Amino acid sequence: MSAPTSARGKARRRAVDVLFEAEQRGVSAAEALAGRDKTDQVINPYTAQIVEGVAALQPTIDEFLATYAQGWTLDRMPAVDRIILRVGSWELLYNDDVPDGVAVSEAVELAKTLSTDESPSFVNGLLGRLQQLKPTLLA
Repeated sequence: MSAPTSARGKARRRAVDVLFEAEQRGVSAAEALAGRDKTDQVINPYTAQIVEGVAALQPTIDEFLATYAQGWTLDRMPAVDRIILRVGSWELLYNDDVPDGVAVSEAVELAKTLSTDESPSFVNGLLGRLQQLKPTLLA
């Protein structure tokens, strides 16, 4: 299991952790993030940006994921895959600082590290589809 090496990679990983925790505990992403602030853990500003961005746009992101995840409902996806897809989708569609290919490959790397053997190809396929459709999705 390889750990993310870049600061942004670590921030992505931490954002997945925070969003996963929020979903599992049934609290808002903001509450989960605030809970991390109360510990000695320093929250990277990019982690906060991802968490806040995903939380703000989650209904739209989830609609895209549900529409283009062929044969999969959001509820059927493993929770970690769903969170990784939300982070990857937010970076792909709404963060112009991250090149599209980087957003997809970073999400695939997270899936390799955190999820099942099938997850990287699933994440790659779904985000690749969103990447193709990006101009029309954001029109």
